[in-house]
Amino acid sequence: MSKWVIEDLEDGLRLSYKLNSILASTQSKFQQVDVCDTVPFGRILIIDGLIQSAQLDEYIYHECLVHPAMLAHATGAKRVFIGGGGEGSTAREVLRHKSVEKCVMVDIDGDVVDFCKAHLPENKEAFADPRLELIIDDCKVQLEQAKEKFDVIIMDLDDPLEGGPCYWLYCKEFYDMCKSKLNPGGILVTQASGAGVKQYKAVLSPVLNTLKQAFPACRAYKEAIYSFADEWGFVIAHSDP
Repeated sequence: MSKWVIEDLEDGLRLSYKLNSILASTQSKFQQVDVCDTVPFGRILIIDGLIQSAQLDEYIYHECLVHPAMLAHATGAKRVFIGGGGEGSTAREVLRHKSVEKCVMVDIDGDVVDFCKAHLPENKEAFADPRLELIIDDCKVQLEQAKEKFDVIIMDLDDPLEGGPCYWLYCKEFYDMCKSKLNPGGILVTQASGAGVKQYKAVLSPVLNTLKQAFPACRAYKEAIYSFADEWGFVIAHSDP
């Protein structure tokens, strides 16, 4: 009998995809994590029942998140901070840039990081790269306590659901703090959820408007992510006009 996973995208709309097998599962302190093999997407990472990334197209999301900011830095980013990004793909893309001397990645869920290390072989080299400093903690706390500033800050976090753990990492006060942790010419970029015709007002527009209150120059951009069944939004912010 065929097994299908059903994901609710919005009221009245569901995505279903055929499952070949569940490759591994774990329950961390914070969330349920599964790696599955599927017919349409290949191997996928699922957290709390929602697709986080798929073998088919995760590179599109992570390249869009990382490379515009890295390439926009005038002198080549040397120090990079990643908030979240536990699967390691964001760090993988950052570490492709030869200018990078230090990449600090802070994720709150060490169980998820260990799980991804064990089951996502495409990021094995990134986790082993000596330029990567992996810290298991609250990224807000670590960024506030950082003594050295960064050239690029990348926020690869869950959506800002009201009452959720990441809600306060999308507010003006947090972005003000981020700006204070950037070197001159520094850049912040964040994922900003669905950017399609029905979804962009929920997260993308508020994030863009909030960042405009903290940074002098901000731009939103988007790309189609097949496994997310939507276009996905990102916002880039420059510390200098």
